[in-house]
Amino acid sequence: MGNRIKNITTRTLHKGWATLSEIFFDYKMSSGEWTHKRRESYNRGDGATILLYNKEKQTVILVKQFRVSAYLNQHKTGFILETCAGMLDDDTPETCIIREVEEETGYKLPKVTKIFDAYSSPGALTEKLHYFVGEYSSDMKVSSGGGVESEQEDIEIIEMPFKTALKSIETGEIADAKTIILLQYLQINNLL
Repeated sequence: MGNRIKNITTRTLHKGWATLSEIFFDYKMSSGEWTHKRRESYNRGDGATILLYNKEKQTVILVKQFRVSAYLNQHKTGFILETCAGMLDDDTPETCIIREVEEETGYKLPKVTKIFDAYSSPGALTEKLHYFVGEYSSDMKVSSGGGVESEQEDIEIIEMPFKTALKSIETGEIADAKTIILLQYLQINNLL
């Protein structure tokens, strides 16, 4: 397809917890005509997420926490049931997700399995998520979890039957894309 993008310039609109930029560029349409485009892009870095599962008990562990963006977009309570996740910062995806699991759930996993990477919402976010699954057992529980106090995290840990989690997608109790993706991954691959 050749080079279809040129003359990219960026202007920072806001820099805080993440960076909101305005991007200008020339784009060559399929017809061969060049057009000038303006977009906004939100960069908060890349992250990792994991679904913890227990084959023997046929259960998964999810976390529930308040998400203001969901609340502002008509979620009744803003408390979202989701997979454990976190920002990479300067860590590898594996190191990040093992740390996040322990901080959020209190489980110390000896290993995790990476399954793929995916862009969360490429029309507006630069974020790429690294997706993992990991088996847990009760002997891996090393703390109460709940998040990091210095980050003001307030996380509820929820262990539920896998079948209940799948049903929760249909009822709307689980409405988080990464969580739905990972639950369906377990189902498709017959891991539970």
